[in-house]
Amino acid sequence: MSEVTVQIFEEFADAVSADWVSAVGVAALSVEHGYSDSKLGIVIADDESVADLNESYRGLHSTTDVLSFSSTHSGQYYGEDEDRAADVDDFSFILPPDYDHDIGEIIISYPQAVRQAREAGLSNEMEVASLLAHGIFHLLGYDHESERQTTAMRERERAAVHEIVLRGLLPSTLADCPRILSDSDAIRDAVDSR
Repeated sequence: MSEVTVQIFEEFADAVSADWVSAVGVAALSVEHGYSDSKLGIVIADDESVADLNESYRGLHSTTDVLSFSSTHSGQYYGEDEDRAADVDDFSFILPPDYDHDIGEIIISYPQAVRQAREAGLSNEMEVASLLAHGIFHLLGYDHESERQTTAMRERERAAVHEIVLRGLLPSTLADCPRILSDSDAIRDAVDSR
């Protein structure tokens, strides 16, 4: 079984359960073959911390909803500082030889997730679960730079949210499902059977 460690900034400790976040992470990882014994770190953070990380590692001067830091590959740097871009490309985790497969760390801006949930008419839990699934699949090498990549990534996200719903970690009403579930008959069938 996957090992998921969760850190929640103190100001969000009453809004988000570390056990729930961990269970959602385990459920999302379970849909991808070969990652059932992986280690994953999740941080529920504030806008300022996520904006700082976004600027440092992506060259973007704004907050974002979720950042994924893979232990096996670096993400794109969008800033103008070429030296910084080279540093980010060379970044990698150094793990002991006997360390289990560590796929990386996900950092979610809880305030941004709440704003997005409100705008989309979703529960905060649904938005956080969707962001976790999205972040996990970035860690596993999925991306959305082309239509083909986007389709593949969305398919995996739908499968993850399906599993999260089936495990009872999210409400089983279609009214509370995000845009990534909108065209999935399998999700509708699973939700309707609950």
